[in-house]
Amino acid sequence: MNETTIPDTSTPFARTVVRGDSTDSIHWARRAARTFTGRLSPAPDPALADTLVLVVSELATNALRHGGGRFTLRLSAGPGTVTAAVSDPSPAPPRGRTPDLDGATGGFGWHMVRRLSQALTVTPGPGAGKTVCARFAR
Repeated sequence: MNETTIPDTSTPFARTVVRGDSTDSIHWARRAARTFTGRLSPAPDPALADTLVLVVSELATNALRHGGGRFTLRLSAGPGTVTAAVSDPSPAPPRGRTPDLDGATGGFGWHMVRRLSQALTVTPGPGAGKTVCARFAR
């Protein structure tokens, strides 16, 4: 089930929430990130919007594949930052692995997220799970 809250740009902390439990929800998460940045005022740099969409896609994919099969995405923005936070039910922290250069098993996502994010934190919760939070300068 996907739940989307349209961002409120009248406050400094606009917010979008997407709950996902299928690969279709990765598409919804990307779309929510694109819509979110498109409605911010002042609008962020287009490169930042693209980076946010990519990071959201990777975090949502990792949550589905390795974090218990569902996730919640929260997007927020302040005067100088844009933040994407993805929560999943697994307490296991993300870990990089050697990318598979010959097959289609991945291994690139966490490395990309770490490189593209200005600040990256992994915190316990909600519940027994964790939240991965990627922050970017606006």
